[in-house]
Amino acid sequence: MTDKAVRRVERRADVRRALATSTATHHKHKRPVRSEHKLWLGIYALVLAALCVLFYLLRLEFFGILGRYLPLARRATVGAMAIVLTLSASRLVQALAIERAQTAVTRYNLKRILRLVLSIVLALIVVSVLFANWYAAVASLGLISLVLGFALQTPITSFIGWLYILVREPYRVGDRIQIGDATGDVIDVTYLDTTLWEVGGPYLSSDHPSGRIIKFPNANVLTTAVYNYSWPVFPYVWNEIKFQVAYDCDFAFVAQVMREAAEEELGEAMLERVRTFREVLAKTPVDELQVNERPSVLFRIDANTWVDAIVRYVVDPRQAGSVKTRLIGTMLARLNAEPERVKFPKGDNR
Repeated sequence: MTDKAVRRVERRADVRRALATSTATHHKHKRPVRSEHKLWLGIYALVLAALCVLFYLLRLEFFGILGRYLPLARRATVGAMAIVLTLSASRLVQALAIERAQTAVTRYNLKRILRLVLSIVLALIVVSVLFANWYAAVASLGLISLVLGFALQTPITSFIGWLYILVREPYRVGDRIQIGDATGDVIDVTYLDTTLWEVGGPYLSSDHPSGRIIKFPNANVLTTAVYNYSWPVFPYVWNEIKFQVAYDCDFAFVAQVMREAAEEELGEAMLERVRTFREVLAKTPVDELQVNERPSVLFRIDANTWVDAIVRYVVDPRQAGSVKTRLIGTMLARLNAEPERVKFPKGDNR
């Protein structure tokens, strides 16, 4: 499958999951196990066999030269065997489960979880090797963790926030979000913080990348509202273009020009997503009839004695600036071509 086809399949999977169609049938694309995983599993098998032979020789006290260090050598061998088995299990989970997940975001999150679990298990194995009475060692670590818990409340809260992000998915890698005063595209979510590629900001008047990155602790998602512009079912925002026209304009003609220009620019793809959104709203108390499938035009009285002609349409937030620029040029050209039917503020009459 090409990259474009894979992204299309992943988008459809995101929509199905977001709609929560629990009764729907999901056909997962089974990916073959990569040769890299097979190679590593073969290496682990050889190392494990060698460690088993070594442990057998140590049990027979074949290496009598070790003397009083013989028990430690046995524990170290057992620990090495446990590490190899843990790494093998991790590789199997990655090959048979994670890489067969439906979306790239799911694979990313599962790899993060697997890495965390793997680190904890390996740490416990090392502790059990270094301390003969590992129960006491674990108890000591638990006491130390309790003390550190009071001193490291913010990192711990951020870790809980990371778990919340994985489970509830207020945002995912690749989403455009706003949280507090920060707006940007999510490029990384670690155990403690989230990194955004900023858009807009104090130096720009449009939603263009500023070149800066923003980091904030994951704990913020537990206390701050998150605005997500990339919901899989409806990854769009409503936008408006406003012109001031005179009272004696041909309002029907103005509305027709603005509506047709917006429809030509946006095409049928927008209409399909709006219909999907209406289906979602139909399952809620929200009146789905308030959501128009096509661009709509409305007129309002302006405080400066002119009339505001406003066209409202749906657009990809990442394309909002360029779409608005093209639409303004197209609409002005068509409206100015009919000066008898459309009159704009001129000179001192603004």
